Amino acid sequence: MVESNTIPSFTTLTDLAAERLGGKAILCSDDFFAPKENLLKPGRGIFIPDKYTDRGKWMDGWESRRKRTPGHDWCIIQLATSGKIYGVDIDTNHFLGNHPPHASIGACNISSVARTDFDKITWKEILPKTALQPGSQNFFEITDHNLYTHLKLNIYPDGGVARLKVYGEVFKNWNAINNDETVDLAAAINGAKSILCNDMFFSHMENLLMPERGVNMGDGWETKRNRTPGNRDWVIVRLAHEGVIEKVLIDTCHFKGNYPDSCLIEGCNILLADENKINSPAMNWKTILPQSKLKADNEHFFDKEIENKEPFTHVRLSIFPDGGISRMRLFGKVKMER
Repeated sequence: MVESNTIPSFTTLTDLAAERLGGKAILCSDDFFAPKENLLKPGRGIFIPDKYTDRGKWMDGWESRRKRTPGHDWCIIQLATSGKIYGVDIDTNHFLGNHPPHASIGACNISSVARTDFDKITWKEILPKTALQPGSQNFFEITDHNLYTHLKLNIYPDGGVARLKVYGEVFKNWNAINNDETVDLAAAINGAKSILCNDMFFSHMENLLMPERGVNMGDGWETKRNRTPGNRDWVIVRLAHEGVIEKVLIDTCHFKGNYPDSCLIEGCNILLADENKINSPAMNWKTILPQSKLKADNEHFFDKEIENKEPFTHVRLSIFPDGGISRMRLFGKVKMER
């Protein structure tokens, strides 16, 4: 287990189980007090002191009843996408007198399975039975880096878990993509990742690459108000695959009094090993979309405006002077290895 006061480096990876990415809690042994779906929601879970349901205290997590029979409780998670897992967070936030003393995780790789077929699955143990701390983020490094599609969270014997985060790398079979197929090179579900920005005071840069439109103003990338003349804020995104960008969507959904005046998109082509130098002055950024005006709460499509159709591995989105953008889509063609 990682020390509780240390945030491990694997938490910068994609949460493969996140509900907003497409992860699903599909089956559990019991969720009498709080539904299994809460496990995969954003954040760490909240606590409302005086909120109750007809079954007892309302809790923002997955909570089973007190077990009076042999065995333990479990929940099966379908990851949003197959991937390699590098670490997990079994978060017992706000579960104090009712957290599970121990947990383990099994994994499997299956393309599709009927609900009734899970009894036939052989689960590979990627986290052995391990003690959990109450009201805490319980971080565990995973050393088994095989590809998995489903997890089984076991808790011993019962209790509540606020959130399960599964940090890893998205796997996409790019060999199955045709040369003329258009894909969103900036989609998190395809493996794109926001890796660096100068400011994300109000909301996280990861939101830019999530599926669907933003659900509210907090579901986007928003910087603080900047009073510096000529300021520009920026975020750098590692594309899901090296490719040529042919169409851009910048969505300011829900951003009305705080949308940026304009935006600019640039690209570069570097090796992953050189990514630590990406914000150096020597980096050669080429304009893809020249500085373009934006409107409030609007989807902005650009294609004829695109200036450069070279293959790129990374893009830098700049906004002028500050503000919020809900989503960025970069549609184009993948550059295949020859």
